[in-house]
Amino acid sequence: MLIVGLTGSIGMGKSTATRLLRSMGVPVYDADAAVHAVQAPGGEALAPIEAAFPGSVKNGALDRAALGAKVFGDPAALRKLESIVHPIVGRRQRAFLKKWASRGAPIVVIDVPLLFEGSGHKRVDATMVVSSPYFLQRQRVLARPGMTAEKFDDIHRRQVHDSIKRRRADFILPSNGGIGPTRAALLKALKELRSRKGKFWPGRPHYERRMAQIAHSRRGRPL
Repeated sequence: MLIVGLTGSIGMGKSTATRLLRSMGVPVYDADAAVHAVQAPGGEALAPIEAAFPGSVKNGALDRAALGAKVFGDPAALRKLESIVHPIVGRRQRAFLKKWASRGAPIVVIDVPLLFEGSGHKRVDATMVVSSPYFLQRQRVLARPGMTAEKFDDIHRRQVHDSIKRRRADFILPSNGGIGPTRAALLKALKELRSRKGKFWPGRPHYERRMAQIAHSRRGRPL
């Protein structure tokens, strides 16, 4: 089974690419969503987080401000939080990979926002990056509720530049000409990928843990 890493900076259209992949029958694991899920109400990480950081969970929900106040600027506390979340997210990813391997899926995609920032590209068989011009990226992001130019600029500074991601990626998925070019690029990439063999599944020791760390980093933030 071939494991493909999908990434793209904020506002590049990665969500569109994942929807297209799923419509083509390719299983997609959303690492960012997994981190949110384990910390959401009823999530597996809530009880151990509250035990380690009392007052971080209020009325059954994670109080991100309270937890952030306890871990920001404290490397030991941050490592403790990561030691709780990473194994849980790692197990979810392994379950996803096992499920699709058992069903004979030739290709699966792992959607990781910080794939290159966290060196996750070294732990997948191939990489795809969704890309569009900066002006369009900025326009898309600033249209989001609650987003400001300052917030966007801060996020943009902390992400690997799109030009670098494009150079490193095996496949570039353009997202500035409507859905057609993105779909065409995906179909072309999948056709080539189906001729390759994967080397990362069955999983190697610490593979899931490291990919969970990359997912949990989430644009440079611990939460």
